Amino acid sequence: MTHLASREAYRHLVDRLNRYPQGAPPSEVLYRILSLLFTPRQAVLVSALPIKPFRLATAAAAWRMKEAEAQHELDALCDKALLLDMETAGGTIYCLPPPMAGFFEFSMMRLRGDVDQKLLAELFFQYMNVEDEFITALFATGETRLGRMFVRESAVPPELSTTVMDHERVSEVVNTATAIGVGVCYCRHKMTHVGRACDAPLRNCLTFNNAAASLTRHGFARRIDAAEAKDVVQQAQDHGLAQFGDNVRKNVAFVCNCCGCCCEAMLAAKRFGFLHPVHTTNFVVEIDAERCNGCGRCVDACPVAALRVEPVAAAAPDGRERKRGMLDADACLGCGVCVRSCARGALRLAPRPARVITPLNSAHRAVLMAIERGKLQELVFDNQAFLSHRVMAAILGVILKLPPVQRALASRQFRSRYLEALLADQ
Repeated sequence: MTHLASREAYRHLVDRLNRYPQGAPPSEVLYRILSLLFTPRQAVLVSALPIKPFRLATAAAAWRMKEAEAQHELDALCDKALLLDMETAGGTIYCLPPPMAGFFEFSMMRLRGDVDQKLLAELFFQYMNVEDEFITALFATGETRLGRMFVRESAVPPELSTTVMDHERVSEVVNTATAIGVGVCYCRHKMTHVGRACDAPLRNCLTFNNAAASLTRHGFARRIDAAEAKDVVQQAQDHGLAQFGDNVRKNVAFVCNCCGCCCEAMLAAKRFGFLHPVHTTNFVVEIDAERCNGCGRCVDACPVAALRVEPVAAAAPDGRERKRGMLDADACLGCGVCVRSCARGALRLAPRPARVITPLNSAHRAVLMAIERGKLQELVFDNQAFLSHRVMAAILGVILKLPPVQRALASRQFRSRYLEALLADQ
């Protein structure tokens, strides 16, 4: 009976996770992951929390307990990085982060003894790298993505440097952050436990602003200043890593330093490249055929296998086979990592034909993802405690599936102008 009650607690938690636009498809592996991270009691409590950020009084009401008791439960969840607590002028606001980028990563951002991290890593590997549903839902569903590439600023030609917007620069994210934290890279930490990690630096997962303040407060990241954060980025770039981060213009929460062999986003880009699982920069690589000698260094440098070397028709003057680099422009993320690898200066970044539109902030992105995934009703009727809200959410969900409404919500004008204006002050 106890086992059945525990299973039911995690089932409710899975239902709660999947009300958010970015969910976690149910599987036996997911249940095992959640049972390692949440106690059955915590699973029950979290399943009753709102989707949108909330305050202590809201949690106490949802849990039907006094605020002092609710505070104790919230603190315990924050101490495990299952919730984030954000200090504002009006008091503390809490939110349940999605699994990714969220509490899955946080669980591996430091070395800890309260969780079997080897078992957790093996389960994460099974759930994300063997089974397909979670990664497909995360990276290959809808049009609005979780993350985007940052262009390597040193790779941008001088004549194009003024076209790089502030939100496209990691340096600007660092310079404007209210708090910065650095922790262990979830992806390489996970791969270390399953014997697949590369030799890239391990402690270079950067978080910013409210996320960094919460994670450093609870010991999941180490607080650093802007100068050290820039050193972390430079070290990562010296190792040929690409910068992948939060797909928002304001209040970026994370920037990962990614390799092509360990990192979930880069692996997804190689697996689902035709679905564009990662938002590109506003640049794409061009190859100067006259300068390229087909050495293949760029192929080794590219984190998403967008480059290859092929023979060319005409032989070299000495009769040997000639080769040159070739680009799959659709797969190119425009990160600029390959540019530095070319000793002959045959690679350069050029503007993409159409600019990439980045959501204004996390609220803007969440609404866009909810529209695309048919979950807008979950955001509109967030308080699931009331039967009337559940009924209205179900009704709205049916309405939103009607073709004319789907077309209207999916229109670029609605997505890029109306929503942005609506959320500009959030």
